Amino acid sequence: MSIQENLKRIQKEIPDSVKLIAVSKTKPIEDLKEAYEIGQIDFGENKAQELQNKSPQMPDDVNWHMIGHMQRNKVKYIAPFVHLIHAVDSWKLAKEIDKQAEKNNRVINCLIQFHIADEETKFGFDLNEFLESHTANNYHSLVNVKFIGVMGMATYTDDENKIKSEFKKLKSIFETLKSDYQFQNFSEISMGMSQDYHLAIEEGSTMVRIGSSIFGARNY
Repeated sequence: MSIQENLKRIQKEIPDSVKLIAVSKTKPIEDLKEAYEIGQIDFGENKAQELQNKSPQMPDDVNWHMIGHMQRNKVKYIAPFVHLIHAVDSWKLAKEIDKQAEKNNRVINCLIQFHIADEETKFGFDLNEFLESHTANNYHSLVNVKFIGVMGMATYTDDENKIKSEFKKLKSIFETLKSDYQFQNFSEISMGMSQDYHLAIEEGSTMVRIGSSIFGARNY
């Protein structure tokens, strides 16, 4: 199937309340334009410089999502235009985003990444670790960062019950921070990828990050 056929099929499966982020990392600009032609405007990249390089080649109304682990020294490359940073996993990173956003006279929307999987290779806070960091530093004090929700990745497994329990955990973290820690702008739960987005939507996801099911396997 073509990129457009894949995209149309997935768009039909996703409720209007869930935003589809087309994960375009490693893909040529022609593939992104093919998706854009049928209305896809949200694209996700996991490397800041690839995102920076692609941005001027696409129309101005594209929303760029930084979905990968973010190195602090790379924030400056995307701060002028990034729509949403999904993976804030340390206070130092949050501070750097705030600094670069101020330089660009912007407020940058961000998600706090939580580690909900068994796999040690995935990044993110656990809840207690984040709360300690919040107590020590006060994430509400950042003027040029707006935290609008949470992000997480489930274990890569065929065990649907395990995946669902991890998504439930992220939803619970979202609700705890919104209600008990005054993260009043919280509205987004970014969870679900090609292999598990149906389960994520069942468990309350508001954003799914889908790459290979749209564009095919990654290019290396």
